[in-house]
Amino acid sequence: MTRRSLPHSNVYTRLKPSAIHGVGVFAIRNIPKGTQLFDGNEEITWVDEGQIAHLPRRLREMYEDFCIIKDGQYGCPSNFNGLTMGWYLNDSSTPNVIVDENYNMYAAKDIAEGEELTIDSSRFSEQPYRQLVAEARR
Repeated sequence: MTRRSLPHSNVYTRLKPSAIHGVGVFAIRNIPKGTQLFDGNEEITWVDEGQIAHLPRRLREMYEDFCIIKDGQYGCPSNFNGLTMGWYLNDSSTPNVIVDENYNMYAAKDIAEGEELTIDSSRFSEQPYRQLVAEARR
């Protein structure tokens, strides 16, 4: 009999309500610095901003809220129905997760069980909503 990994193997996080914004990603166990988080093989589909310009507002918001925005392109999951936890990380100016040039995510420091995982998306994406959120909080 072949032994298979259980579905929780290499899973470090879960979604929960966030004090930062809506839903966040939280550690369900201690995560050592340097640990790769999520599936590094997740496909990113690039969509030209012109393709979404005339979509209904609620659909455009999906692109603004979840995609990597770079040079007039939106880097998205291949289907929004397949959003994984990596797409739900909230922003922080002091993130505990770093993102490499291939959009793989790693623990930037030791992360304690229960801690929310955060990124600084401005390091790899043009995020217009980030400025809007900051202005709304003033």
